[in-house]
Parts: sequence; C-alpha cells; structure tokens
Amino acid sequence: MADADLIFRGGRLFTAGLTGSIESDVAVRDGRIVAVGPSAAALGGPTTEVVDARGRLLMPGFIDAHVHPVQAGVELLQCELGEATDAAQALALIGEYARAHPAEEWILGGGWAMAWFPGGNPTAAALDAIVGDRPVALSNRDHHGLWVSSAALRLAGITASTPDPADGRIERRADGAPSGMLHEGAAALLDGVLPEVSADLAYRGLLAAQARMHSFGVTGWQDAMIGGYIDAGARFGAAYLRAAARGELTARVTGALWLPRDATRSSVGALVAVREQCRADPSQLAFGAVKIMMDGVAENRTAALSQPYLDGHGHATGESGIGFFDPEVLKALAVDLEAAGFDLHFHALGDRAVTEALDAIEAARAVNGIRDTRHQLAHLQMVRADDVPRFARLGAAANIQSLWASHEPQFDELTVPFIAPELIARTYPFGDLERAGARFAAGSDWPVTSPDPLAAVRVAVTRVSDDAPAGAGPLGGAAQRLSLASALTAYTAGSAWVNRREHETGRIESGFLADLALLDRDPFALPPEEIDSARVLGTWIGGRQVFAAA
Repeated sequence: MADADLIFRGGRLFTAGLTGSIESDVAVRDGRIVAVGPSAAALGGPTTEVVDARGRLLMPGFIDAHVHPVQAGVELLQCELGEATDAAQALALIGEYARAHPAEEWILGGGWAMAWFPGGNPTAAALDAIVGDRPVALSNRDHHGLWVSSAALRLAGITASTPDPADGRIERRADGAPSGMLHEGAAALLDGVLPEVSADLAYRGLLAAQARMHSFGVTGWQDAMIGGYIDAGARFGAAYLRAAARGELTARVTGALWLPRDATRSSVGALVAVREQCRADPSQLAFGAVKIMMDGVAENRTAALSQPYLDGHGHATGESGIGFFDPEVLKALAVDLEAAGFDLHFHALGDRAVTEALDAIEAARAVNGIRDTRHQLAHLQMVRADDVPRFARLGAAANIQSLWASHEPQFDELTVPFIAPELIARTYPFGDLERAGARFAAGSDWPVTSPDPLAAVRVAVTRVSDDAPAGAGPLGGAAQRLSLASALTAYTAGSAWVNRREHETGRIESGFLADLALLDRDPFALPPEEIDSARVLGTWIGGRQVFAAA
C-alpha cells in the first residue's frame, strides 16, 4: 500500500457516533482518510508529513449550516461595528470610519446591537451629530433592521406620509416623522438610492469571510441567502462561481437561493434556471436549496407568534408579528419546489412560523410522496410542544443557532417582557427536540453573531453565554441542554446531511474527505463553561492545510 501523505499522530479524536473523545491516529492520502486507529501509523513513509497532535483533539471540520459569508465579508471591508460593546463605542467607530474615508459618498456597514439603544431603536439624529449630512445605512447584527441618517431618509423620500410596507415597519417619532430605524422590508425603501455592492466588493468579501471561517475550523457551509432581500442578489452567487473558477474557493459550499416574498408557483421555474446556470463541481459548490423567510425577529415584534405581543405593561396587543407568506400559497410553493428537486431552508423564529413551515413540508410530502429531502428549519426561538415530534416525523432538520440560547440583554430586555410567558417557556427547546428524535444541524448566522462554532457549542451545552446577567441560570433549565457530543455532531455530521455531503464529509472515517480541524486542547477534558477556551491550531480541506495558527 502506498505511503500516506499526512498522518496525525498521538492525538485524540472525536467523530459522530462517539460520546467522547478517544486516542487515535489518522492517515490521509490523496485528500481522503485512509486509516483511523493503530493501522494509520504503519502508512508513514519518507515523504509523509506527520503532525504530532500530542493529546490534542482532531475532529471533522465544522460545517456551518446557516451563515451569510459574503455579506459578512463585505461588512468586514466597510464600517464594521462588531467590536463595539455599546452605543458610545459604535458611534465612535462610525466617526472614525467617516474621517478615514472622506471620499465615500455613503457610509455603509453594520454590526450594531439593538440592546445598546432605548427600545432597540437608534436614531438618525445620533448619526447626524457624528457625520453631518452624509447618508449612512448600517444593518444591525441580526440584519432585520437598518439604521439610517437623515440624509439617507431624504434621498429615499421617506417622510411622515410614507406608509409602512406590508412586510416591514418605519420607526417613527411622536409627530409621525421617520426616526431613523427601518425594520424588515422597510429597508427596501432605500432601493434605488443605496449604492449597490459591486461584483468586486462581493468577491473580496467572500475571500475575507472564507479566511475568517477557516480560522475557526470551518471547512464548509450553507449560504442561507443567495439573491434578494437586503443582500446584493446575483452578485453574491457570482462571487462563489468566480472563486471556484479561479481555484480560490477552498470551502465546500451549498447556496440557498432566495424565494421572493411575492413568489407564485411560476417563480419555481426561475429558481430552476438559476440553479442550472450556476453549475460547478458539486463536491465543492452547489445551489440546491431554497431559502424561505417565514417571519422576522421577536425584538422588533415581527416574529410570527401564535399569541399577541404584549405591551410594556403586560397587556395583549392586537399584533402577533408578520408572516411573510400566506400559508396556502406556501404549501403550493413547497410542493413545486420539492418536486423540482430543491431542499427547503426555512427561517422560522416564532412558533406560528414554525408551525406553518412544518405544515408546508407535510403538504409537499402528501403530494410528492416520501423523497430524499434535506429540508430544515433554522432559528426555532419558540416551538409549540405539538410541533416538536413533527421534525422527526417529517424528516426535517432542526438547524440551531445555539449561541442565542441564553439569557442576555437583547433577549431579556427586548423579548421577554413583550411575549406571553408560555411562549417564552418554549424558547430554543433543544433538549425536547433531541428527545423526540429530531435530526440536528447547526450554524452561526454570521454576521448576526460570531462564526466561532466552539462559542456556540459551549452555549448549547451550558445554556449560559458571556452576556448573561450575573446569576442567570441555564435558559429553559438543564433539560434543554445538549451534550458536548450532540452539539459537535450537529455542527459536523448533521450539517453535512443538510448539504447532501454526509457520505464523504462531517465524519472521520476511512474513505471520507480529509476535511479536518485540530484543536489545541480536548474540550471533553474541560469544564463545560470553558469549552470555547479551545482554539483551532489548523484546518485541512481535502488533506490540504488552509489555516495554520500563528
């Protein structure tokens, strides 16, 4: 037998199916794993590269099942506010950026948090005081709202008489004038005046994001929004094709094509055409999923709930959020999309949105029969008890963003007081879903939150985050925690399944692609609250190292 190209020796290993780490060597040849265990060492030869793992943990590369890398990368190259911790720091960074880029007509970027501002709503006046009469448009961290300056409002013609769109809301002052915050679809009111993301900027953003993700051990992902809404549409997909053609796309990527909110059954053919136009090496790049955004977010009262939101005094209002699709229209679309071979990727945050997404999958199965589908529901902030067993029954994956499953200011201050307690009790019910047999995938939703999988895994295991108030216990109680093995499996084998690559990625087994991450310590040997103290030393894709820690 030919010598291995690469051997990891003397380390520990984790892969799906294990409950903890084990001692094991791993050998790689021609980009694939050829031996796991004692036989691996025997494949060494004079040209074999040997990595002395010295008790550190080798695991499958993380696969992020819900992320927006191009968008995140573009923001890294613009006015990026992710390092700020409060409103004052955010405004200081905006001012620094404006002074450093005097020739830019618009100041664009994002990364601010709603919790930094009263009621979650910053004002145009605060921007005006920093940048004067320059137009500014900055997405918040969850990308469900846009903070704009007075100049931006004027250029877009947004005034007190501008009506709220059906899928969004203009935040207003007492006199009805826009205050500087555009929620959800109201951001589209800037279409036509907001500078477009150029093809070159999208491409550079993708490469910047890819490098960042590789540094966290991420070897593949599903881009959860190619086209439409508040991104750069086709240019984002084109960035992937360009990188693949140039040999610069190292990650394995599935793209989820955006389903417009006004879609009809005739829209399915257009998505099929895009999928055909975007053909590439399917082992590296495929556009086989469709993103369906069911609702907004709870913080701005646009998540679709089964019960009305509460006012500041605990009384029911007449609003229960925004459902972006008529349920019957959605069912018909799901039938046609599934029949056309697409996997459905739902943004479903409120419990009503979750129910309607599952109803759509059930309708598709009733018409199309049992198929090899990889449908998934992402976010799942609130899930009705009756819906929990439906995930396993319908074969739909629960795609969790576990970094959110904790008490923290945005949740405790902008969500909990305005939602019925019985719904809050159903928040991120990971443990319930696992006990009901649901299949898990995991993602970061970066740039909404950090792309670091280990930070998310730690919260999945503890249900406590760094932002939790002192003394806060695990969100939902200990019963909603996942084991470390379950959380890591969701972020590897589970996400490989939704990307249709489970037969060659997401596990360390002979014959699988050598998509691997080496950590500087074994998280199974750490206290749960220190899981994310582990750091990635190296990342390999197809046996080729794409990241090495300094």
